[in-house]
Order: sequence, then C-alpha cells, then structure tokens
Amino acid sequence: MADPDATTRARERGTLLAVVLGSGIVFLDSTLVSVALPRMSAELGSGPFGVLEAQSYVYQGYLLTLSALLILGGALSDRYGRRRLFAIGLAGFGVTSLLCGLATTMPMLIAFRLLQGASGAILVPGSLALVASTFTGERRGWAYGVWAAASAATTILGPLIGGVLVDAVTWRMAFLVNAPLVAVALWATHRHVAESRDPDGAGRFDWPGSLLAIVALGGLTFGAIRGQEAQWRDPTAFVALGVGLAATLLFVPVEARRRDPLVPLALFRERNFAVVNVSTLLIYGALYTVAYLTTIHLQASLGYSATAAGLALMPMSALLAALSSRFGALAGRHGPRRYMAAGPALMGVGVLWLARLPAHSAAWALAPGDASTWLPPEAYWRDVLPMAVVFGLGLAVMVAPLTTALMGSVPLRHAGIGSAINNAVSRIGPQIAGALVFIAVTAAFTAALRAQGVAAGSMDGLAPLNAPPADAEPALASAVRAASADSFHRAMLLGAGLLFAGAAVNAMGIRDAELRGAGENQPAATG
Repeated sequence: MADPDATTRARERGTLLAVVLGSGIVFLDSTLVSVALPRMSAELGSGPFGVLEAQSYVYQGYLLTLSALLILGGALSDRYGRRRLFAIGLAGFGVTSLLCGLATTMPMLIAFRLLQGASGAILVPGSLALVASTFTGERRGWAYGVWAAASAATTILGPLIGGVLVDAVTWRMAFLVNAPLVAVALWATHRHVAESRDPDGAGRFDWPGSLLAIVALGGLTFGAIRGQEAQWRDPTAFVALGVGLAATLLFVPVEARRRDPLVPLALFRERNFAVVNVSTLLIYGALYTVAYLTTIHLQASLGYSATAAGLALMPMSALLAALSSRFGALAGRHGPRRYMAAGPALMGVGVLWLARLPAHSAAWALAPGDASTWLPPEAYWRDVLPMAVVFGLGLAVMVAPLTTALMGSVPLRHAGIGSAINNAVSRIGPQIAGALVFIAVTAAFTAALRAQGVAAGSMDGLAPLNAPPADAEPALASAVRAASADSFHRAMLLGAGLLFAGAAVNAMGIRDAELRGAGENQPAATG
C-alpha cells in the first residue's frame, strides 16, 4: 500500500516542477528575446516596417497580448479547471515558440509572438492557483517562495541567457529553447497535477466583462508602450490610454450588475488584496524600471559589454534564488507584513546607492583574454556590487511574502482570477512607471546638456543613457556622458521613491491576522 505522505510529497514536487517551468518560460521570454532583436532583423529584414518598429512589435507585441488577456485567462482557469487551462496554455506556448523559431519573415514572427503572448496569458494565472490548491500551511509559503524565486530569476537572467544563446548558436534558440522545457512541464502536469476549479462557477460566463478587461488592459499597456517609443509625440498613445482608462472606469459598474462577474468586486473589499495590488503597482514598477535602465546605463554610458552588464547584476538573482523560499516559509509561519515592508525598503536603499554612480566609473570590459573578465575594477566593487547585493536581498525578502499575502487574501475558488489580477498589475506597473521615468529622464538629460553649454541644434540624435556618437567631439562626448549620469541619477531617485512608498503601503496596510491561506480549510485539490 502506498505511503500517503510519500504520495502527497510526490504530487507536491511534480506540481511545483510543472508550475515553475511553465510560468518561468513565460517570464524568461519577456526579457530573453530582447537581446536577439538585432540578429532577427538582420536575418529576416523588417518587412513593411522600419527596423526599430519591427523590433518593437516583436518585443512589445508579446507583452501586449500577455497583459491584455491575463484576467480572461484567470477567470477561465477558475471556471473550467486550472490544470486543464494550464496544460492548454503550456501546449500553446510550446507550439508558438516553435513557430517563432522557424519564422521566415518579420510579419510572420510578429504574428506568432502575439499568439505566444496569448498562450502565456492562459498559462500564468493557473500556476499560482495550482500551488494554492496543492500545498497547505507553512509549505504553501515555501512553495510560493520557490515559484517567486524562479519567476523573478528567469526575468533577470533573461538578457544574459539570451546573449549566450544568440552569440553561440542563433537567435532562433531564444524561442526553440522553450520546447524541451514545455515538454517536461507537460509531463509533470499529466503525471502529478490534480484538477481544481471554482465549485460555484456554473453560471453564464461574463463575456462582456472579458471584452472590457481586454480593452482596458490592452489600451493602457499599448498607450504606455507607444508613448515611450514615440517620446510622447504620437497622439495614438494618448488615444489608447484614453480608451483603456474609459474601459477601466466602465468595467466597475458593468461588473457590479453581473450575477456572475468576471472579476468579483468583493475581492477588493479584502484589505490585504487591495493593499497588495497597490504595493505591487509601485514596487514592480520600480523593479523593472531600475533593472532595465541600470543595464542600459552600464553598457551605453560606462562601457560594459552586454555579458558584463548581466554578470554585474548577477548577485540579485543569486540572492533571490538562495533565500526566497526561506522567506516564503517564514511569511507562512509569522505573517508577511514585516517582510513586505522590509524588502522594498532594502531595495530602495540599494537604488539610492546606485543613484550616486559617477559618470567616470571605470568600465568592466570583457575583451578576450582580459583578466578583468573575472576581476572587475575597483569601481565595480565600490559602485555596483553593493547595490546588487542590497537590492537582491530586499527582493528575496519581499517577493514570496507578497505572493503569500496575495493568495492568502482570496478564497481558493477565486485563486485563478486573484492571481491574474495581480499579474496584470505587475505588468502595467512597469509600463506606467517607465513612461513617467522616461519623461523625467529626458527632461534631466536636456537640462544637463544646456547647463554645459550644448546648443539645442547639437542635441539632435542624442538620447539619455546612450553612448555619444562615435564621431562626436571630445567636449560633446564628455557632456553627453555627464548628462546621462544626471538623468540616470534622477531615474534612480524616482525608483527609490516608488520602493519606499511600496514599503510604507505594506507596513501600514497589511494585516497578518487577515491571512486566510487561500482557503486553508478547503480541500487541497480535486480530481
């Protein structure tokens, strides 16, 4: 006779393997592809688009459909079965990844990327819901920690992994690498994952609410993306934001009148659920903005190679992977509030340290045979490493407890939609924060150049956080680097402000006593 404890542990391990691989490839693909874009356009051309426009559609189109369809994916998983929708999303992601890797034209690649993002939207919400329905007690917090560490680590490691694959093999590996991971995840899903769903989800599905959610999320996401790309000179961005905002405002009264709403508005009356989503908007907006701008600044302004920039920030991923599950277990035992407050505050301290990064900080070049490949200069130890360590420690302290608080604030029957809402917020946050920071960075860059006596006509073609033109006069090149440093400092101060605000929201808003364990008293799984 099988040992019940051994059977339970095998199911837990198999479920965790499936959801970590499944959600991990979705997060990985959101960053891994970015470093392959130049090789893609060089081989496939740009089709009817401009080169930069085509690259943007490949990268941002995936994020657009992923963000726009998340809430629909979460509602479908609660209604029709989380295991079923997770498996469908996995299979779809695997097929579309293969199609992307085999694309022969740029329009074909863009179309497959849109479908890949849609598959990810079906896949991601169910992953956390499956964890909630499989694990109980302190092990649930530990499992959230493993999931969060893997998801965040793959996002941060994406550019480095992508750079190695693209340089060593081909840009197509940025997509084809997903195939074996999907195969293992599908096997684990079939073998170990139990089915679970909302037992009361038998009414008519809310398709009007679904359409409004898609328009709202899609409009806000596209508007923010397009605004940054066009430096807020394209009215299309403002139209999209207006449509998205109008759909968001209309969504609330429409859902309030539905008998079986797509999003149960009662979820937002749960204090912890509302607080977690507000802090997610602030913290994740800062997290991805800081990581992205730091990588750009290290390369373009300070001379780091792409690989060196990825390695320079490696301590973030290492600390997250090593400690996240531990803090998830602690949050499950003691409550998440103290960790959700301390984590973003530590991240903010790390960003403040980086905000003093001087324009003349020595570069860490990865030249063949160069000893500095493994021995970075003093400036790295002084200027970059302390930030990476403190920021990574704060990230490890915060991520899993935030997930614990989120899933502990919703009943198990709404685990899929609760996860989807938070995932959508975590993707809109970086777009909104990125748009605001972009405006501030551009203003600081222009003001710094003017203060150094650079004429307005000489600023054409210059952009903040980018290297000066190769043929620029030494005085202009020096002015551009100094101005980029000023704008980078402004961005880091804004990022730190968002992180401290998120810490304050969590400290004042989260109540450990209201942690319900995502339906702790309900059956762990059915089917």
